[in-house]
Amino acid sequence: MPSFDTRVPAVLVRLDPNPFHHGTLGAARSLGRAGIAVHAVVESPAGPVARSRYLRGAHPRPAEPSPAELTRLLLRIADRLAEPSPPAVLVPLDDITALFLAECRPELAGRYLLPDQSPEQLARVADKARLAETCRSLSVPHPRTELPAGPDEAAAMARSLGLPLIAKWSRPWLLPADGGLRGTTIVGSLAEVRELYARTPEAGSRLLLQELLPPGRELDWFFEGYVDSAGGCSTGATGRKERSWPAGAGPTAVGRWTANPAVDGIARELIAALGYRGVCDLDFRLDPVTGAYHLLDFNPRPGAHFRLFADRDGLDVVRAMHLDLTGRPVPAHQPVYGRRFVVEDHAALSWLTSPRRRYAPVRRGGEAAWFAADDPRPALAMLRTRLSRLARRGARSLRRLLRTTGRKGRPRGVWWTLPGAGPSCRRRNVRR
Repeated sequence: MPSFDTRVPAVLVRLDPNPFHHGTLGAARSLGRAGIAVHAVVESPAGPVARSRYLRGAHPRPAEPSPAELTRLLLRIADRLAEPSPPAVLVPLDDITALFLAECRPELAGRYLLPDQSPEQLARVADKARLAETCRSLSVPHPRTELPAGPDEAAAMARSLGLPLIAKWSRPWLLPADGGLRGTTIVGSLAEVRELYARTPEAGSRLLLQELLPPGRELDWFFEGYVDSAGGCSTGATGRKERSWPAGAGPTAVGRWTANPAVDGIARELIAALGYRGVCDLDFRLDPVTGAYHLLDFNPRPGAHFRLFADRDGLDVVRAMHLDLTGRPVPAHQPVYGRRFVVEDHAALSWLTSPRRRYAPVRRGGEAAWFAADDPRPALAMLRTRLSRLARRGARSLRRLLRTTGRKGRPRGVWWTLPGAGPSCRRRNVRR
């Protein structure tokens, strides 16, 4: 294991209210197992992640997140850390947090350690509309993308791109928590396109329509890396997405560490061209017709699946960040090709909706997102929370069923939704 400065604590920050963000748990375990004191800003001190034995303190996120509110909270946390304490390493775990921390950097100087990033630099890749512009300017393959300015134009662009297509919100972190909108959705009709466009004011950012490259087990890839203060990226690796949830437009459910020199080369060239620093997570999809790897997303923070790329010495991008920012050398990554990472709940849902491909359990040399023998409580809490939500959703569905049952006792069109699924996973029961 590399030599860490264990005097320097780490503060994980996630403003997204999702209690099932396994990447936060992975970061707490990774740094905690190295002997580093870990605190976290999360949705609730009672959530599954907060049950980890490796978390020294869980601090609730601001009710109305803003750069100013986040700054006040982080300064209060810095005051509570044990004295004398060197500046703590800040680890953003979602896009909005990365953007806010870059904006707050001057106020946090001297209390926290951060990579050298500017809000403008991060917005250039985190904003989906600006990412499309960045790819065009740098000649990086990217799916054909349109930004409609009205419902009729949205329908016309959808016809041109072809259905089904991908609909994205340019700044998904602005979506309301309980509004039923997803950052990325597969849409199959012009009516759905118009319906989504009509919700633009609610979404808080522009709607993008994007050509749908066909998904597939051999087609979806990602690159995870840490770019150090000198611009080096010794900790960087490629992996293949074997399953996702929702299928074709969701995060990794099962991933495998696999060498892909083409994806690795594109990612490193783009990072160098941008002058990027810090952790990054890039998603690619192979176009089987042209043979080009298209960049789908550039996330300026660790991917939730980053623990897939923990090497034989336990080095991953979060540990590399702590080493670099505390002035320690970052060893070269030692690949463990074939290593698997399984997100248990997402993998189960993926299998239920697409059982033809066999569910891939964690094998020797792999890792589960939630269950760990030395830290079992988060997995149990996650399961309880999932079952509780499922029970509440089932009760709501039953009430709707009873309300919509006619005098003949037959339901007239009942909507149901898979647990954790978005609008694209809804189906409608009709009379036969």
